[in-house]
Amino acid sequence: MSRYFTEDHEWIELDGEIGTVGITEYAQEQLGDIVFVDVPDEGKELTKGDEAAVVESVKAASDVYAPVSGTVIEGNAALADTPGLVNEDPEGDGWFFKLTLTDTGELDGMMDEVAYEAFVAKL
Repeated sequence: MSRYFTEDHEWIELDGEIGTVGITEYAQEQLGDIVFVDVPDEGKELTKGDEAAVVESVKAASDVYAPVSGTVIEGNAALADTPGLVNEDPEGDGWFFKLTLTDTGELDGMMDEVAYEAFVAKL
């Protein structure tokens, strides 16, 4: 599986044509204690850059953008009852949604883990 990162601190992990999307450790640290997450509904069509989800913390509300275009096949239902999963495991159990990619070419230009760590180090 390959994982890619955006400058907006989203990650996407690819397993064939299915991408799992969430926010990075850095993003959840900046947000603080997360109190609410709104994930997209199954079947929703997303275009790269669309607002896909909303995450609210005690500090602020923030949009989560679709890192690629595709059709949502699953939202993480566990986040409705336990939004703190995003704080506890942002790059694991705290994922936001899964989608079927329409164009894997949209991954070109995204950062790998090494490039993302270098990007965050400069912030």
